[in-house]
This record gives sequence, C-alpha cells and structure tokens, in this order.
Amino acid sequence: MALSAETKSKLEGITTATLTTVLLKKGLRNVWMRGAAPFTPAAQGKRLVGEAFTLRFIPAREDLATPESWSSPKSTRAAIEAMPEGVIVVADAMGVKDAGIFGDILCARLQKKNVTALVTDGAVRDVAGVNGTGLPVWCAGGAAPPSVAGLTFVNWQEPVGCGGVAVFPGDVIVADPDGAVVIPADLVEAVTEMAVEQERLEGWIMKQVEAGQALPGLYPANAENKARYEADKAAGRI
Repeated sequence: MALSAETKSKLEGITTATLTTVLLKKGLRNVWMRGAAPFTPAAQGKRLVGEAFTLRFIPAREDLATPESWSSPKSTRAAIEAMPEGVIVVADAMGVKDAGIFGDILCARLQKKNVTALVTDGAVRDVAGVNGTGLPVWCAGGAAPPSVAGLTFVNWQEPVGCGGVAVFPGDVIVADPDGAVVIPADLVEAVTEMAVEQERLEGWIMKQVEAGQALPGLYPANAENKARYEADKAAGRI
C-alpha cells in the first residue's frame, strides 16, 4: 500500500497548490489533471485523498461500443465490483465531454462500495441523480448521451492518461477545489513530508504579510527570514 493512515491524514491538510509546487521541486511538472473540476455538491469545498483505481476508455468502435457491452465481463459494471473501499476512481475518458461515462445508478453503486471519489477528464450523465447519490465527483461537466456514444471501455487497473497526466494504479490522488493531483506511489512519503513543511512555512509567511511585511525577501524567504522562521518553529510559536 502506498498510502498509510498517517500519511493520508497529513495529505488531507495539504492543498493541491502546495503539492504541485513540491512535485515541481522533485522534477515533476505534469501532475494536475486538466478538465477534472469539482462538479457534484459532495465535491464542493472538500479535500479528498485516496489511492488510484484506474479505468480506461478508448474511442468508440461501433462493434464494441454498444449497450450490450454493459453486460460484458470487461465492463464498467465489472470494474466497479472489483473496487476496494477508500480508492479514488480515475477514469481516462480521453477528454470526451459529449458522452457521460457514469450515470446515477453506477455512481450510487460507487457510493455504496465506499469509494472516496470519482475523478475523470470526461463527463457524467443523469446529473441530478448523480448529485443525489452524495458521491464526490471531479469531472469536465455533464452530458446526456451514454458512454458508448463516444467511448469504448477496455480495462481497469492499468496505466491511464487522465487530463493529460499519467496515472498508475496505486498512485495517490489528492482532489480539492483547485482540481486533482497525482503523487507517484514511490514518492508519497517524501512529498508529504516536504509539503507539510512547505505549508508550515507559508502559514508563517502569511502571518508576516498580515503584519505588514513587504514581499521581497519574504516570499520566497531570504536567509534572514528563514532564520526567523526556524527560530519561531524551534520556540514552538508555529
């Protein structure tokens, strides 16, 4: 498991904005999923953390993308039943916005299975019903047509590209009002510790700004202000 309960708790207090900065310092620039914005009421104002459970769609092919495919052993329905609780579902819908990958019934099942959230660069359908399930969804919007109108579902738990970002099963997803960010599984602990320190420093900087201090030399902090910060931290004032 990439995500311990302690690390999950820490990440729940860290913004995706801070995480993108820390990941940038680690050399990772492409970690924020384009098109995946808080959509349902249950996603608004929340920060949710979980391991990625991936779903992969490809362009629709008429002999495969049919309503009959929903009963196939390799279907979104089968994938949902394979999901453990606590995961964040990351669905690569190729940015297709005119076909809803999930509707109210599938989202209701996700909610019953205690899935943490759905993140996709595509759309959902039956929007009123999806909202009513209480499932937190980050997506690109709503669309009436079903998934097979524009997409073919092909597999789950394999590497995907969601919103232009590579996501592997077991990577850690953090989603909040700024969108959804992926942390590679083998970097989770290091990134979390760096991010906790970054949040603490920025909280201290904000207090200096509120006290009237000018930004040059403060943000980013020069040697003098870093020393002041360390002194305050050592004294337990932050």
